[in-house]
Order: sequence, then C-alpha cells, then structure tokens
Amino acid sequence: MLVRRFYDDRLAQAAYLIGCQRTGEALVIDPPRDTSALRLAAEEEGLRITKVSETHIHADFVSGARELAAVTGAQLFLSAEGGPDWQYGYAVEAGAQLVQHGDVITMGGVRLEVRHTPGHTPEHIVFIVTDTARSEEPVGMVSGDFLFVGDVGRPDLLEKAAKQVGTMESGARQLFASLQATGDLPDHLQIWPGHGAGSACGKALGAMPSSTLGYERRTNWAFGVGDEAAFVTAVLEGQPNPPAYFAMMKHINKVGAPILGDRGAIADLGTEDFAAAVAEGVVLDVRPKSAWAEGHLKGSIGIPLIKAFTTWAGWLLPYDRPIALIAASPADALAARTALASIGLDAVRGAFSPGAYTALAQTLGAIVARHGEINAATELSAAGRTVIDLREPNEWAAGHIPGAEHHPLGTVRESLAARDRATPLAIHCQGGTRSAIGASVLEAMGFTDVLDLTAGYAAWQPTAPADGQ
Repeated sequence: MLVRRFYDDRLAQAAYLIGCQRTGEALVIDPPRDTSALRLAAEEEGLRITKVSETHIHADFVSGARELAAVTGAQLFLSAEGGPDWQYGYAVEAGAQLVQHGDVITMGGVRLEVRHTPGHTPEHIVFIVTDTARSEEPVGMVSGDFLFVGDVGRPDLLEKAAKQVGTMESGARQLFASLQATGDLPDHLQIWPGHGAGSACGKALGAMPSSTLGYERRTNWAFGVGDEAAFVTAVLEGQPNPPAYFAMMKHINKVGAPILGDRGAIADLGTEDFAAAVAEGVVLDVRPKSAWAEGHLKGSIGIPLIKAFTTWAGWLLPYDRPIALIAASPADALAARTALASIGLDAVRGAFSPGAYTALAQTLGAIVARHGEINAATELSAAGRTVIDLREPNEWAAGHIPGAEHHPLGTVRESLAARDRATPLAIHCQGGTRSAIGASVLEAMGFTDVLDLTAGYAAWQPTAPADGQ
C-alpha cells in the first residue's frame, strides 16, 4: 500500500492518494479542484486513479472529486448518509456509487471501511484503511473534518455560514456521539486529517500533518470532555467567524462544480481594457503589499498572493463579476487564477502584465498608499480621524486601542457601506497585512482619506498616565 498526502497551504487542506502497488490502482480522497499534482503523482508511482471519493460536502473549497473522476474516468464514491437534505445533487449524472456506514471499498489488498461520523456535517464519513497484505488490523483513518490534530470539526458552520437554523447544537451532539463511537478503534490507528493549522473548519487545529488515535485520546481536548452538555458548550465556544464564501462553497459542492478541464494560458490584457475591467468587474492586484503601497491604480483591490490569499479573496470578491488580475509575473497570475478557482471564483478574464501596469500607471497616475504610526492613533482620533480596527473579534476582545471602532476586514464592505466617503479614516490590524488589503477595499468603495497604521496593534504602546493621575 502507498499513501501520499497533498497539502494546499492557502486552504490548509489535505488530500490523500492511497494506492495498491500490486494492482496498480489508486483512490483519491478529498481532492482539490486543481487535480494536476495528483494525476502527476499517480503517473510517477505507476498507478491509475480508478476511484475518487470525499468525506463530506465541503464548505471551505471547491471539491475536485467530480473533476478528477471526469478527467480520469474513475468511479466516484459519495456519501448517502445524512438524510434527503444532504445528498449530492450531481451523483446520478456523474454515475456515482453511493456509500453508507459499513460499506467497504477494496483495491487488491487495500481495504477502506466507510464510517458515518456526523457532527461537522450530517453526511460526513471517514475511511478506516487496512493494508491486508501486512495485517488485518487497520492502519489509518482518513478523518476529513471529523477529527483533526488537537481539535475536531466545528459543528456550527451549517448554521453560521449556510444559514441552516437550529443545526449547531444538534450537530454538536452528533459530533460527541461520533467521538464516543471511536472506542472500538485501536490506539495505533494513524489519523490523516483533512485540514491543518490555519483552517477555519476548527478553532485550535495543530500544525502536525498527522497523529494517532491514541495520542489524540490523550491530548485532544475533545476526548477529555465526557459529558455531552459540557462538550456542546465547549465545542461551540470561541469558534472564529466563518468566511462569507463558505455558503457559496456548500452550494457549489452540493450541486456539483463545473468541470474546468485545461484552461490554457491566461489572456493578456492591454491598457485599453482597464476602464471596462473596473466598470464591469474587479481589478485584483496580487503583487506584494509593498509594491501595492508604492503605487497602485485607482479602482483596484490589492490582495497579495500570500498564504491567506484565498481566504480574503473569498471574503471580499463578488461571485457575479469578472476579475482582471495585476500580477508581478505570468507565474503569479497563473497561481492567482488557480487559487481563485479553488474557491469557485472562475471568471478571470485575463491579466495585466507588469509592462501594462507601468503604462497604465504613467497614463492614469499611480496612487501611493498613505501610512501612519500606530502609536499616534489616539492623537489622530482626537483630531477627528476615525480609527478602525480590522482584526477578528477574539483579537479585539484581547485588547484594543481606546476609542477605536471594530470592523473586521471580512465584513468591512458591509459595515461601512453607509459611512460618508469623506470621513477621514485610520485603519490597522495586528501586523499590517490586513490593513493594506483593507485600505484597497476602502479606496475602491470611494473613501478618499485612508491612513494605514502599518505596524499594527502588535506595536501599540499605550501612553502611560501622568504622575498623580
């Protein structure tokens, strides 16, 4: 048996290729939408991808299961658990085989037992993997969003992101029962989770790529809470805000994502295309934040091609308008298009080359970002400039600048929509990245006086009170 893990740092998401070297077959579980790396790896290992599956209807990325099955001709296996409201809408069209608790998928000497593990979602399944050529004892669990290193899948996403009212507590109770039901599994069982640190599908995911069930029983907080009511309270407490695009991901993955195939090269856009790109859609500048600060085009939104790129793109970009890219290189433009497609933002109309950007900047004039010192925030506020804190609620709760307003970056477009665009603003985050993105969003909204306190709250030093006060 062969097991290979494929990890997308921007999504903090893992896919698994499990192969039987005797028969030359391979099964892929939870593939990303860009399936090229998986297909290349299978070819390098001398394997044919004959089966494709996933653990659940994902909320944080567009599944590549349908794409990979279509491209390779593999059989698609999808969960039939969870009841009628949680079935895959494209299963019949795709010729999928529906699986339930206790079903077994085999490839030569490799056996995968399906287990229903509801909680994160009603239809969630995991795969208990056995390499029968070595032992009848199972070796691993592809655990999806059920069990992570140090955490468990959050049961509140359906209610918070997909607006399925009343599902949080019932999901938490189901999750508790699913954890208890692992009691028959051995301590040595390896845990191969669907996400790592940085994913919004849990609140305290560990950075290790794998674990064992025995280690999680000893160290994972969820196994340490033996009372159902206490578990429900603990698992729902302190969950981060789910990105706005999660609801769209649920819909896309339930009805079936469009098959992209080979999209070819990105179209080159010329200077004559810029005005229409701004008027009809979004001009997305993916250059490093330092390049954006030194000069950017009016109307563009700057989200640097960093680890959190897809998260902020999903929060801030519309799904019903075309996207034109400004990138530092063709490779960056291609990487941005791939990352955007991973969350269903498929309508990339093309990219402006560095040369096209330079010509536009000379013709239209480049805007230089305005910066300020974080420790001048109270003076700026006293002078009539509104200080905006773009951090998450847990960061705000841990400490914030007196007099600041709290508007998390992901929701700033809505929360400041009614504000007078002439209002002088001073914005900050924790370390400067989110405020750079926020400055571009606010400028695109029409705010005319935005000051970025670039050092962020991490450099905040409150003024000590005078003697005797």
